[in-house]
Amino acid sequence: MESYTITDREFDLIRRLVYDESGINLTDNKKQLVIGRLGKRLRALGLKTFKEYYSYLKDVGGEQEVTTLLDCISTNKTDFFREPGHFDFLRRELIPWFLKSGNGKKLRIWSAACSTGEEPYSIAITLHEYIPEIESYDVKMLASDISTKVLDAADRGVYESERLKPVPYDVMQRHFLMGSGNNTGRFKVKRHLREMIVYRRINLMEASYPIRTRFDVIFFRNAMIYFDKPTQTEVIGKLSRYLKDGGYLFLGHSETLQGTDCSLRYIRPNVYRKG
Repeated sequence: MESYTITDREFDLIRRLVYDESGINLTDNKKQLVIGRLGKRLRALGLKTFKEYYSYLKDVGGEQEVTTLLDCISTNKTDFFREPGHFDFLRRELIPWFLKSGNGKKLRIWSAACSTGEEPYSIAITLHEYIPEIESYDVKMLASDISTKVLDAADRGVYESERLKPVPYDVMQRHFLMGSGNNTGRFKVKRHLREMIVYRRINLMEASYPIRTRFDVIFFRNAMIYFDKPTQTEVIGKLSRYLKDGGYLFLGHSETLQGTDCSLRYIRPNVYRKG
């Protein structure tokens, strides 16, 4: 199997393209990651160097190959009920707020970096577990990511049993179907959760998003860490425009809005509110 190296110039070309397209900031210590993840694309395309691959991106491959590039580069570490404190807050604070609010029976949530679906399904499970007679409410969720690969996996909603360890057994029984035969050891999300969620590819670096609604809650967790400070400010500013007044924004455990220019109010670690 052919091994690849990348020159400083080639890395800078790839890094600039990734940054311009996605806002992801590839630092110098990511060279090996780029070689490892994109080397497979070079082999598949029969290319010898990253300079040839960059030319392919700018010419023959075009937009489709850029999408494939971002699929390869994106890091998609996630788990069910990751950062449990957020789901406690959803259960103890946000759901009672929704039930007592003057919003009627309409609730809109956006999982803005949904990866392979564990986050939106965890949110949907929490809503089903703690909103009485949820079928009588108009509850919908948008789940988006820049990677088409992870969106396809999320939409399928099929997970190995190992992935479901954070889910209590009784909860798993209520919300997942157990596979049999060739699917033994796999679990599929039940229809009542799948019907709550719409999956869509959205690049947060676009000037505007193909969204017509505003949201009560936006989860944007563990994605800001891949952006530099100017990009963080830009993206948070755009996300906040899609929040309703009084709406909540969730960030990842190592993320903060400190140093960004935004009007969101700190509520507790990693939780902010508009207005």
